[in-house]
Amino acid sequence: MFGIIRPCRHSLAEGLRDSWMAHLCGLCLALRDDHGQAARVATNYDGLIISVLVEAQAEPGDGSGRRKAGPCPLRGMRTAEVARGEGARLAAAVSLVLASAKMQDHVDDRDGVFARKTVAGGARKVASRWARQGGDTGQEVGFDTALLTDAVRRQGDVEALAGPGTPILAVTEPTETATGAAFAHTAVLAGRPENAEALAEAGRLFGRLAHLLDAVEDVYADRESGSWNPLLATETGPDEAYRLCRDAAHGIKLALRDAVFTDQRLVHTLLVHEVDNAVDRTFSHAGFPPPKKKQHGASCSGKNHRHEGEPAVGLGLIAAPEVLGNAAVLGNREAPAGSWPQQNPQAPPQQPGNPFGPQHGSPNWNPQQPNGPWNPPPGGGGRGPGRRHNPLLACLIWTGLCCTCQACCREEFNDPCTGQLRKGPCRDCDCDCDCCSGCGDCCSCCDGCDCCDCGGCDCGC
Repeated sequence: MFGIIRPCRHSLAEGLRDSWMAHLCGLCLALRDDHGQAARVATNYDGLIISVLVEAQAEPGDGSGRRKAGPCPLRGMRTAEVARGEGARLAAAVSLVLASAKMQDHVDDRDGVFARKTVAGGARKVASRWARQGGDTGQEVGFDTALLTDAVRRQGDVEALAGPGTPILAVTEPTETATGAAFAHTAVLAGRPENAEALAEAGRLFGRLAHLLDAVEDVYADRESGSWNPLLATETGPDEAYRLCRDAAHGIKLALRDAVFTDQRLVHTLLVHEVDNAVDRTFSHAGFPPPKKKQHGASCSGKNHRHEGEPAVGLGLIAAPEVLGNAAVLGNREAPAGSWPQQNPQAPPQQPGNPFGPQHGSPNWNPQQPNGPWNPPPGGGGRGPGRRHNPLLACLIWTGLCCTCQACCREEFNDPCTGQLRKGPCRDCDCDCDCCSGCGDCCSCCDGCDCCDCGGCDCGC
């Protein structure tokens, strides 16, 4: 399961939790019904947002809604009400095409087992079949998946040309275009064409956010293996990446206000609250914890409170360089725009150009060069990938993790197959979170919504 929207079950009200599970199971079953059992592995958390958007805009009784599904091992052999209709099928088509692109990307990068010729050959065939099947389903619901496949093709061309000084948004543009088209088509399926423009903007920003957060999650593994990473290739530091993610999250919230929904509670929860949580979670895991948010009930004079139109607060810089002109403020000193939060602006870098050495492919390229912006700050919690194992040994380790419940309840462990840091899904079963835990901006994000209890907010806005 991949995706940036991974809500804790305690953060969703019971009705919303059931609805979220209905869309997740509906996406999984739509993949099975249209493309076979093997296609169910393409189920992902972000793809179900397509199904959620269609249902949130549709009028009751339009033929979509719920159906009763049979017992499933992943639900403890319980039956459940699951989402059905064109929304689930569109989500399945988009998920399958993007999963095929992700698999092809792993093959091209020779990641893990994909470095083996036999595995790579089989993966290419699966990716090609999924792309074709996703395109067929997309046509059946009126969506041209050529937009997605063209974006995937252009992504490779953009990455081949990108280097130090290339704007990071030029690299994320193909992803933005693809997700914007998918979000906009939900308005067509729901019979709300007036929402298409607003949802296209929300989708574009969501694609940007997903691309950036994926790069942040992979930055240590990519630096160690020498794989291409947009943040390293374009010299985009953590502060600028965080600012772009925060601006995208804020833009999604504003775009959703311009759309008309029959029931926006789950959409608001996933694309506002959970998007905020995803940004903070990803940067914290990378060793760059964001500024603490203002708690409910605090006054608007709180240090990190921000009204609409104000620039996002970064990790080390006070504001974006374009907001402050040609200089950015670092502590009490002025630093040249683009200086890294972990770098003394008065001292020249050890090596000109990319802080990680010459661009990948140069004989002097050194992904381990110190003092780069993506080295965790002193005391930071960033952690690189652990050791990878061969498939047989990895299966044995997974068996041990599962039999001892570590895969479920352990706070952190390294995936034996990929070496990536993972967290047990039940580690927070005793957490004390509620659906407002990720808000932090209650005077503007909770106005008029009933997905959380903001009645006690006294921020005076």
